[in-house]
Amino acid sequence: MIRRKFIKQTAAASSLIGFGGLTMGMSNNSLLKPSKKHITILHTNDVHSHVEPFPSNDPRYANLGGAARRMNIIQNVRKENPNTLLLDAGDIFQGTPYFNFYGGELEFKLMSMMGYDAATIGNHDFDNGIGGLAAQMPNASFELLSSNYDFSNTIMDGLTKPYKVFVKDGVRIGVFGVGIQLSGLVNKTMFKETSYLDPIELTTDTVDALRNKEQCDIVICLSHLGYSYKNEDKISDLTLAAKTAGIDLIIGGHTHTFLEKPTIVQNKDEKFVLVNQVGWGGINLGRIDFYLDESNKLKSSSLVLDV
Repeated sequence: MIRRKFIKQTAAASSLIGFGGLTMGMSNNSLLKPSKKHITILHTNDVHSHVEPFPSNDPRYANLGGAARRMNIIQNVRKENPNTLLLDAGDIFQGTPYFNFYGGELEFKLMSMMGYDAATIGNHDFDNGIGGLAAQMPNASFELLSSNYDFSNTIMDGLTKPYKVFVKDGVRIGVFGVGIQLSGLVNKTMFKETSYLDPIELTTDTVDALRNKEQCDIVICLSHLGYSYKNEDKISDLTLAAKTAGIDLIIGGHTHTFLEKPTIVQNKDEKFVLVNQVGWGGINLGRIDFYLDESNKLKSSSLVLDV
């Protein structure tokens, strides 16, 4: 099998995206200038139990993906920059016989081996029932983050956190999760008494805690809301970015959207938010590099890594 190892450079990688008043469209030479801090974010979404590469006869994704290849890329990036976070935006489960046979055990163990730092919950992560999800939690060495699912009356109570603060090279990075409305999408018997809370309200409260209480320099949302919808009443990543403030990056899932570069959205404070999603099935690994200068102003660049 021939392994594909090339990297697609996006438009955002050849120009830096400004935050907090920095201008956009800066020269790529800016990447060569020393920055005070450099944080790398690697991310996946909607892997759907694709442990192995797609088969060679797949009409669209022949020989792409696979956990072993992804792990190799992750290890190489970490050698390049030890200040790296690895995140997932949900729908870890369901899609191949590995889930049918092992119920998510293999997926969580492989993610733990790869060194994932955090993930959020997708609707398909309830496909073995909320009890099935809870049963696999001991196999996850990473944090499962959800700010707008109230699990207090379920077996998942206490097994998730609304957010987590990571410190890399002195930079405080707040990561939180939001999930999609389960009613009408997932059978009630699968999620039991899980309560869905408004993601915009919960995001506002969570970001306030991360920025003010936790004093975070970077705030990242792991979202399984979906990239965008024709029905504007349905909350999407683009809606969340526009109607809130204080988020630097939304890593999305659910809609299996392949973005060659992050979408730039102006938030309610007229500052820029990156919204990214890298398809599905583990065939891509997203990469966002944040650069903080001496005054902690933020710049970013992005890549899409083919697995």
